[in-house]
Amino acid sequence: MAAAEVFKIASLLLQYPDDRLIEAREALGHDVERLGGARSARRLREAWSRWSAIDTQTLRNQYVETFDFNRHNSLYLTYHSHGDRRERGMALIALKQRYEAAGHALETNELPDYLPLMLEFVSLAPRDGAAALGEHREALELLRDNLAAEDSLWELPIAAATAALPRMTRQQKARLERMAAEGPPDEQVGLEPFAPPEVMPPSAYEPGVTLPSRPPGAPR
Repeated sequence: MAAAEVFKIASLLLQYPDDRLIEAREALGHDVERLGGARSARRLREAWSRWSAIDTQTLRNQYVETFDFNRHNSLYLTYHSHGDRRERGMALIALKQRYEAAGHALETNELPDYLPLMLEFVSLAPRDGAAALGEHREALELLRDNLAAEDSLWELPIAAATAALPRMTRQQKARLERMAAEGPPDEQVGLEPFAPPEVMPPSAYEPGVTLPSRPPGAPR
């Protein structure tokens, strides 16, 4: 089983189910079946089975309800660790620089901490991508726990991705427990937006190796 495929498919299953993704549903199922019997593959098969069994409009409604109306389920990982504090902007800049250093400059209107984008990065640049994801492992695990508590099908792609990552360290587990107890910081600093201009999306989306746009108005 190629680990890159696990992260790529997990990325797709965590994206908004637009027409392009719905049309690829059957092909995606074939890709999932070829992954083998590892734990991450089993998680993806269960995720795809649940995802593909839901009619399109219901799936979209559930996605929006899960991710756009509950900030505890935010797919933007730095939100879980930094909230809207100034430190979040610095974390976003560091992530953007990671993409660029690995030869994958962002060509999307998403922020660099958007989980499907980070998972795609791991599939394209395994070492650099896994290192970037590892730096936000606590946020990833917290999001997974939040979704698991709701019995959300979208917990399963995250479980597949974490199964393909190194085990958490004792320090990471301690930070995860603290984040779960305290919630995201809510300090608002000055007039600066949550992301500085260096990482804000371009005015026009140019398709490339990166992700399609999410629906207008989806919060970050």
